[in-house]
Amino acid sequence: MKTVPTGMSRRHFMKHMAGTAAMAGTALSFVDTLRANADTLKKNNKSAILMWWGGGASAMDMWDLKPGTATGGPFKSIATKGDYEICEHFPMLAKVADKFSVVRSMSTREADHDRGRYYMHTGYVPNPAIAHPSYGSVISHELGDQVPDLAIPPFISIGGASVGPGFLGMAYAPLVVGSNGQIRNLDMGIDENRLMQRMHMLREVENGFIKQNRGETSSEHAKILQKTLDLMTSEQMSAFKVASEPAEAKERYGAGFGQSLLLARRLTEAGVSFVEADLGGWDMHAGIFPALETRLPVLDQSISALIEDLEARGRLKDTVLIAMGEFSRTPRINGGTGRDHWARSWSVMVGGGGLKGGIAVGKTNAEGTSVETEPYSAEDLMATVCQALGISLKTTFTSKSGRPMKIANGGKLIKELIA
Repeated sequence: MKTVPTGMSRRHFMKHMAGTAAMAGTALSFVDTLRANADTLKKNNKSAILMWWGGGASAMDMWDLKPGTATGGPFKSIATKGDYEICEHFPMLAKVADKFSVVRSMSTREADHDRGRYYMHTGYVPNPAIAHPSYGSVISHELGDQVPDLAIPPFISIGGASVGPGFLGMAYAPLVVGSNGQIRNLDMGIDENRLMQRMHMLREVENGFIKQNRGETSSEHAKILQKTLDLMTSEQMSAFKVASEPAEAKERYGAGFGQSLLLARRLTEAGVSFVEADLGGWDMHAGIFPALETRLPVLDQSISALIEDLEARGRLKDTVLIAMGEFSRTPRINGGTGRDHWARSWSVMVGGGGLKGGIAVGKTNAEGTSVETEPYSAEDLMATVCQALGISLKTTFTSKSGRPMKIANGGKLIKELIA
C-alpha cells in the first residue's frame, strides 16, 4: 500500500488523492482557504443559541414569581431594567433585562419528559410514523448557504445530544461536543502530515470496497472523506478552542455552563447557524429550593455574560437566544419541598435577533395555574424564532413519505415580540 511521504503538503496530497480517486471515477476536492471575509461574517450571519434546561426548570421560581400566595416559593422578586420583575437570584440578568423578554403565557401540551422534549424542539407531538426535524436541523437547513465555505457543521450541541434531524437527514444532525470544545471520538491534536497519511490509507481501503461492487458509490465515499478532512484541517476548527479565550472572559462566563455559552458565542461567530447548550438536571420533585439557590446564580452569571458579550461584539441583533426546558413545574409545592410536571402555564426567555426586549408577554393568574391572556405554544415560539432569523414561514418540507410539512408546524407569531 502506498503512503504519503513525510512532509508532503496538503496541497500536494490533494493532487495525489485526486489521482487515486480517479480509478473510482471521482476526484476529491478540499477547502484550502476561507474565502469568506471573517469580519463581515461576524457581523452578518444569522444564528440562534438554545439554552436547554432538560428536566423542566421551574418558571414560576425564575420568571413569573407569585410571592405571598399559596403556590409562591420562598424567593423574592426584584425589579429589572425591563418592565417586569424576576427572581432575586438573577441580579446580573436584571441589569440586562432590556435585552431579552419573558413569554409568561406559554401553554403547551406535553408534561412527559421525552414527549415534552420532542415537542419543544420540533413543534410537533411525537408520531411513531414520522420523525420531525428539531430547531437546529430546520434552522441549519434553511440558513446553510449563508456561509458557503463553512467547514464545521452548522448545527452543534454542547454538553449533550439534541433532538435529531428527522426526515431532513443526517447532514443536519447535531455535532456533539463538550463544553471545552472537544469533539467526541476525534483526535483534534493529530499532526497534519500524519493525518494526511491516514486519510490516504483510508482512501485505498475505500477504493477496494468500491471495486468489489458492494453498493457503495465513489461520490458518497469521497464526500465522507472530504467532509472529515475539511473539518479536521479547517482554520474554522479554532472556534472550538475555548481555552484560548482571555482569562477575564472565561472568568466572566464562569465554569461549566458558562464555558458552554462562551463556546456557543465563538461557534456562531464562525458561522454556525444553531448551537444548543445543554444544562440538564432540573427534575426537582423534592429539595427544589436549595437546588435552585445553587443553580440560579450559575445561570445569572453565564447568560448575562453572553448577552453583554454579544452586544459588545455587535452580534446580539443577529443572534436569537432561547432559554427553556420541556415544561415547567407545578404551582402547587409537593409536600413543601418540590414541584412536579406542569405544561399548562409557564414561561420561556427569548431575546436578540431583533426581537423586542424588556417586556413580559402575557400573564398568568394570581397563583400561576392558568394563562389569562392569549396562550402561546411550542409551534408559536418556533415560528417567531424562524421569523427573527429571516426564515419564511411559508416554507414547507416534504417528509420521506411525501407528506408536506409546514415549518414550525404552522405556528403563529408571538406578535408582542415582533419589532
